[in-house]
Amino acid sequence: MKDLTSGPEGKLIFQFAAPMLLGNVFQQLFNIADSIIVGNFIGKEALAAVGASFPVVFILISLIIGLVMGTTVVISQYFGARDMVRVKKAIDTMYISTFFGSILLTFIGFIFSAPLLRLLKLPEEIMPQTIQYLHIFIGGLILMFGYNGTSAALRGLGDSKTPLYFLIIATVANIILDILFVAFLKMGIAGAAYATVISNGIAFLLAAIYLNKTHKIINVKINGLIFDRDIFFQSLRIGLPNSIQQTIVALGGLVLMGIVNKFGTNVIAAFSVASRLDAIATVPAMSFAQAISAFTGQNIGANKEERIKTGLASTLKMMATVTFFTTLFIILAGKYIISLFTNDGEVIRIGAQYLTIVSLFYILFTLMFIYSGVMRGAGDSFMPMVITLLSQWIIRIPFAWIMSGILGVTGIWWSIPASWLVGFSLSYFYYKTGRWKKKRVVTYIEEF
Repeated sequence: MKDLTSGPEGKLIFQFAAPMLLGNVFQQLFNIADSIIVGNFIGKEALAAVGASFPVVFILISLIIGLVMGTTVVISQYFGARDMVRVKKAIDTMYISTFFGSILLTFIGFIFSAPLLRLLKLPEEIMPQTIQYLHIFIGGLILMFGYNGTSAALRGLGDSKTPLYFLIIATVANIILDILFVAFLKMGIAGAAYATVISNGIAFLLAAIYLNKTHKIINVKINGLIFDRDIFFQSLRIGLPNSIQQTIVALGGLVLMGIVNKFGTNVIAAFSVASRLDAIATVPAMSFAQAISAFTGQNIGANKEERIKTGLASTLKMMATVTFFTTLFIILAGKYIISLFTNDGEVIRIGAQYLTIVSLFYILFTLMFIYSGVMRGAGDSFMPMVITLLSQWIIRIPFAWIMSGILGVTGIWWSIPASWLVGFSLSYFYYKTGRWKKKRVVTYIEEF
């Protein structure tokens, strides 16, 4: 656990964000391993299938991940207020709700994933592999949620290091199993999916064993879990807009994939690879947004609002520098990185074109996420949801649909920074109103 309510704000945020940054990088490497090995050992059709499956998976996990994010905010504010009884109840409640939610989403995924892909007119040559990969992946959702739920609770308590260690182990295991199942045992795309599920299970198992033996607050026993209705609805109030926001993003990604699908397998494969690299490039912004969210939550709970303003200023300075070098690296090295996934020249060309256009505007994405992180930490997740709705469905999707008919596939690429520009502008103006400060969970502070 780490107390973020005293000490140098910038230093605390950096120290808290650094393990999450590494963890998020390893999470992306975890996902990228499938694409690299599949692309090199099976082919571009399988590579496209892995990419086409991602928006469907994202939709399935969005609701639960959003609720978990709500619990993180509740935990961080109760921890800031030193109310350890409610901290424990919040963690128990999160595990119970996440378990039943993951079971429900597994059944939904099995029933609707194939019809959804057909609705989006996924090319028939990659349909069987996409469905096979999806069904295996969906079967392991409960393991993914178990690990992510534990990580979210720890972040609320100020512990961003412990989840990293188990994620590193899981990433290494995923790479080894990918090579074993795909390259040596010739299990095809199913091997990549099984490797991911098993690796998630390893991370969850190790985290559960470790926490039960060493952590005083998160000592989870199945027969000792307590469901607290009030805390659940507090988490729901904060988490449901997050869930809706994540679902909006996921549905937007799905519709965007539907527009991409019209351009054939080469574009699908290129978009699959380039968007994975995009995900790594935006990891620093997401990591520091999580850090500033936990920092804001604890300081709101401790009634130290002035520290939030100082912490935000420090975070923006750090992220401006990081984003500049990230953009420079992607522009210079993007084409060569894509060639690690495939040796198909057309796929490499299209993917490099995407990265060149989008990477120039990473700073907009960064600013949007940092300001939204402050709002969520304070307990205001409704406005970030509205802003995401507007930027995704009023800007990105219509822009991509219209401009792809005029500029071709590059019109889709330009829709992404256009939506970031709108998202950042709205986030900044809402932050300046100060209304997000009124959404706190804790209404009084007790001194111990």
